[in-house]
Amino acid sequence: MRNIDLSPLYRSFIGFDHLASMIDAASQSEKQTTYPPYNIELLAEDKYRITMAVAGFSQDNITIETQENTLKVSGTLEGKENERKFLHKGISERNFERKFQLGDHVKVLTADMQNGLLHIELERVIPEAKKPRKIEIGSSLIENKSS
Repeated sequence: MRNIDLSPLYRSFIGFDHLASMIDAASQSEKQTTYPPYNIELLAEDKYRITMAVAGFSQDNITIETQENTLKVSGTLEGKENERKFLHKGISERNFERKFQLGDHVKVLTADMQNGLLHIELERVIPEAKKPRKIEIGSSLIENKSS
């Protein structure tokens, strides 16, 4: 795998070092695992759902945390009391930690578990101050200045 030096980006993107950090983190994907598998769905313009296959885990074994713009989902299996003997083992049963980078103003609404699937509902809520405003063109300001 190629190593890319992104230090010039840190010098060029004054005030955008967060963007350069995200690019840097994305380029170091060799640590990323594929367990557990997940889907990300777009439900509406600003609503999303992450669905993770967490077979073998109960609600008590899963922790969901948000910190800044990172959603962290982790699952921990407790020690097995009686060891089972498998002829074939195709269902993974291991601890995991999966992190998702959230965009600005994305909030986690709910989390639910059904039939071995964990559903996490998200919504992007843009504050009024950040929403685009339409500025009406009128002559009222010019008239007020001339009086």
